[in-house]
Amino acid sequence: MKKEQVVLNLLVFASKVEKGALQSDLLIKAKELGFDQVEIRREYFKDLAKEMSVIKKTAEEQGIGLFYSVPEEVFVEGTINPQLPDYLNEAQQMGVKHIKWNIGDFQADSSLDKLAELTKQGIEVNIENDQTQTSGTIQAIATFMEAVKAQALDIGYVYDLGNWRFVGESEEKAAEALKEYVRYIHVKDVAYENDQPQAAGLDEGVIQWREILAILPKDVPVAIEYPTTEDEQILAAKQLLEEA
Repeated sequence: MKKEQVVLNLLVFASKVEKGALQSDLLIKAKELGFDQVEIRREYFKDLAKEMSVIKKTAEEQGIGLFYSVPEEVFVEGTINPQLPDYLNEAQQMGVKHIKWNIGDFQADSSLDKLAELTKQGIEVNIENDQTQTSGTIQAIATFMEAVKAQALDIGYVYDLGNWRFVGESEEKAAEALKEYVRYIHVKDVAYENDQPQAAGLDEGVIQWREILAILPKDVPVAIEYPTTEDEQILAAKQLLEEA
């Protein structure tokens, strides 16, 4: 794939964040490693109000396009989460162009009407398959995206390659079933420890990730998203994707 498609999700620097690193500093680190697109994470902010302006300034200075991972739910007990506009406002303040949420408790009779306005803020809105049975199964994603399509809402889908193993489903079946909705991809491999799935680096687990990427759209951003400890692991993943 093209170099420009590869995104670095700051989950790769989880250990640095735990030791106090700020995401603005990690943006510079990502640039040094050759990335022009980075996904920041809301849960990684130490002081959101203070850091937003620094994130925007740093991204502009480094020439980095920003994605924003917000691990919050679109639906809470079947109704729209009232905090969604706040997250979009944060994204706008940082110059973010793409935001990602989880579906949450979407139900058959849930109304999508209030979502329409949220897609008109100049920020691409996507949802992702998480690691829960509520909003991380093929059926959950398909049901929501079919409803979105029926109402012609501009909401896309982030296919997370590794998360299917955490809900006991097939990444291949998911790719086939959901490929028409995909406009962003997260990649990780999965290894098993005591029969439990664990996130792993590409080619360090059991997932045939090249075969899955071949099923999915070829022209969408693809993010490296799993914890690493060495720069070499990030660069190796970057090279694998560019060669794929």
